[in-house]
Amino acid sequence: MIAFAGTTANADTIGSIFLTGHDPDYHAFAGGNAAGAAAINKDAINFVTDPGFNTFASAGVKKFLFVTSSIAPPSGHVDGTNGLLASGYALGTDFDRADAATLVTALGQLGTTYDAIVIGSDLGGILTQAELDILNTHSTDIINFLNSGGGLYAMAESDSGAGLTSGGLFGYLPFVVSSTAKEQNEAGYTVTPFGASIGLSSADINGNASHNIFTATSGLNIVDLDSSGSIISLAGRGQVTNGGVSAIPEPSDIFLFATGLFAFYGVGRVLKSIKSDPIDFRSKSRAPWVASVRVRKRSEP
Repeated sequence: MIAFAGTTANADTIGSIFLTGHDPDYHAFAGGNAAGAAAINKDAINFVTDPGFNTFASAGVKKFLFVTSSIAPPSGHVDGTNGLLASGYALGTDFDRADAATLVTALGQLGTTYDAIVIGSDLGGILTQAELDILNTHSTDIINFLNSGGGLYAMAESDSGAGLTSGGLFGYLPFVVSSTAKEQNEAGYTVTPFGASIGLSSADINGNASHNIFTATSGLNIVDLDSSGSIISLAGRGQVTNGGVSAIPEPSDIFLFATGLFAFYGVGRVLKSIKSDPIDFRSKSRAPWVASVRVRKRSEP
């Protein structure tokens, strides 16, 4: 059981998750669109370590844990560490790596040494069943870490290529029961408005290959889609359970919601109501449609 000192999981403390069928740990180093793959890595890691939401990053923890194996890469695979290095991250400064021999100890340092966990791909990276089994065994600890304000970024798991994994894909997040292997070249992929809001563009997600899709969102937001409309990446923030993520609206969503309220009620009607009956924001008995909206500050853990 892993304890997270100095944090208390509650409704205001949320985890950040980014899951993808891309394998940018490979393509940032050896792919046809290395710049695009590096951008996926950077945008995903920025998302899950954003100190406005990640309580450990806001407390000064500035290193993530990278999970991969130490085997000699089979044909068609590379050590995904090289992809992170090519994306601008420094081993020992920005991240440490752990394989099956060191992973249990490293997981015990989530929240103290590490603000996020980054899980390499099984194609073209070298994540193996040995690491995956340990991650799955420690699913409860990982979920507790997320609900204490941590982050998780996981790349493609498909049991393709050299077949380094054989089961339990994404099993450390039990709600991800809907991932399916799908080997395809990246052409005609599209970024959703949510994906664009976290920095991705169509140039980043085309030109390499991807290896799995997701057939349900489980409370996360769709980041990008393949040419047939299948989900390639998901991301979001919220309280994590075995059944999914209870999403917390992004600030832009709250702004749009507030704008819609004014449009629905009419600016004049709202202002007149406020003037004649001032809103007591401490009381839910007045203007319940306002009292039900809680705007979360980015500086709030």
